[in-house]
Amino acid sequence: MNAVRIYPADFFGRNGMLAPMGSFFAELARQAYANARREVEAYAREIPEFGFLGTNSRARAETLEYALWLRRRTIELSPDNSQLSDDDLGYIAAIGESRAAAGMSLDARQRVLRLHTSLMLREINEATEAQRGGVDELMRMMSWFAPQGERGIRAYSHGFVTALRHRLPYVEQAALLARSLLNGDPISAELASALGMELPEHCAVTVIRVPDRPVGEHDLESEIEALVKTHQAPIMWCPGRGSRSGELIALIPAQPHSVPDPAPDLLPDLVSALVRDFAQALGHPCAVGTAISPLSEVADALDLARRISRAAPLRRASAGLRPLTVSDVFVELAVADAPFVDEWLHAVSRSLRPGPDLLVTLDAYYRHDMHRGTTAAALNVHPRTLDYRLRRVRELTGVDPGSTRGVRIFSSVVTRRLSEAWH
Repeated sequence: MNAVRIYPADFFGRNGMLAPMGSFFAELARQAYANARREVEAYAREIPEFGFLGTNSRARAETLEYALWLRRRTIELSPDNSQLSDDDLGYIAAIGESRAAAGMSLDARQRVLRLHTSLMLREINEATEAQRGGVDELMRMMSWFAPQGERGIRAYSHGFVTALRHRLPYVEQAALLARSLLNGDPISAELASALGMELPEHCAVTVIRVPDRPVGEHDLESEIEALVKTHQAPIMWCPGRGSRSGELIALIPAQPHSVPDPAPDLLPDLVSALVRDFAQALGHPCAVGTAISPLSEVADALDLARRISRAAPLRRASAGLRPLTVSDVFVELAVADAPFVDEWLHAVSRSLRPGPDLLVTLDAYYRHDMHRGTTAAALNVHPRTLDYRLRRVRELTGVDPGSTRGVRIFSSVVTRRLSEAWH
C-alpha cells in the first residue's frame, strides 16, 4: 500500500457521489495527509520507543502510510456508519503484530493508542470549527468512531499478543498479564486468553517481600517459572533497591466476602500454596501481605498488600510463614504512619536487650495464644524457663506481657522488630 496525499477530489462516499466541498468530511479529507504526518511526528517526539522514526526513513514512511490509511477508511466508512471490514481488521492486527515483534512494550502500545485517539478527536474538532457547523455530520462521525475504534483496538491487541506468544517465554507472558491487570490495560483479556487463563471478578493480590539474600545464591528465575507453570496465575517479580531483594506479586482468583478484610483462613487455598512453594524454594525469611479486591481495583489492592508485607514479620516457611491481611497488622500499619509512637515502641524493644531471647520468647508466646505449655514446647524449653523469661520482661519494662496492656505493646514491638522496620 503506497502512501499518497489525499486531495478533496479523492473523497467519495460509498454511493460513489462526491461529498460537498464545504462539508465536514471533505475538510477531514483535505487535512488527512497533514494530520497523519502530525501523528508520526508526535510518536517520534513523545514516545521514546519511536525515536527511530527520526533516522529510519523506511520505518517513518510505513508509519505514515498506516496513519494515512486509518484516516482514509474513517472518512470512507463513517458517513453512512459502515463497519470496518474483515480485511481492515486483518491489516490493523498485522500492524499490531509487527510492532510487538519489533519489541514494542505494553507501555508504549498504550501510549500509542492514547495519542492516536487524542489526535483523531482533535482533528474532528478542528474540522468542525473550520466548517462552522456540520452538527449532523459530526454526530454521524462520533457514533461511528467509538464502536469502530473499539473493534480496531481489539484487532490491534490481538495481533500484538499473537507476536508476544511467539517472542516471549510463558513466564514473561504471565508477568505481562499481571502488569497489564495492575495498569488497567484492556489487552489483559487477550493476554489471559493466550495463556489459557480466565480473568476472575475478584483477586487476592499477594505480595511476597524478599529482603537482601546472600551474594552468590542462585537467581529466582527458575523458581518463579515453576510457580507460574504450577499455579497458572499472573505472577511477576519486581526487583528492589538492592540487587538481591524485591517482591513477588501474584494475582490469585478469589471470592468476594461480606467483610472488607477476610481473615487469612478465608483466603483462597491457592494463596497459601503459592506462598509455601515460593518460600520453600527461597530458603530465606520473607513476609507476605494479601488484599482482596474486584479486578477493576487491583492497583489499590496492590498498594495495600505491599504495605501489609512491609509491616509483616519476616519468617521462614518452616517457622509459621503465612499470608497476612489488614486484620493481622492494622496496629503496625498505623504505627508506621506515627513516627513518635514508632520510636516509643523501638525504645521498649531496646529495653529488652539485656534479657535472654526475650523477643523470640514473646513472638512464640503470642503466636501460640499465650498458652504456656504449647509456647514452651515451640521454644524447646522447660515451662519454668518460659516463666522466668516472661518475669524478666516484666522486670525490664514494668509491663506484664500477659496483661491486656502487655499484649497491645509487646505484640507490636515483636512485629515491628521482625519486619526489620528498625534497622
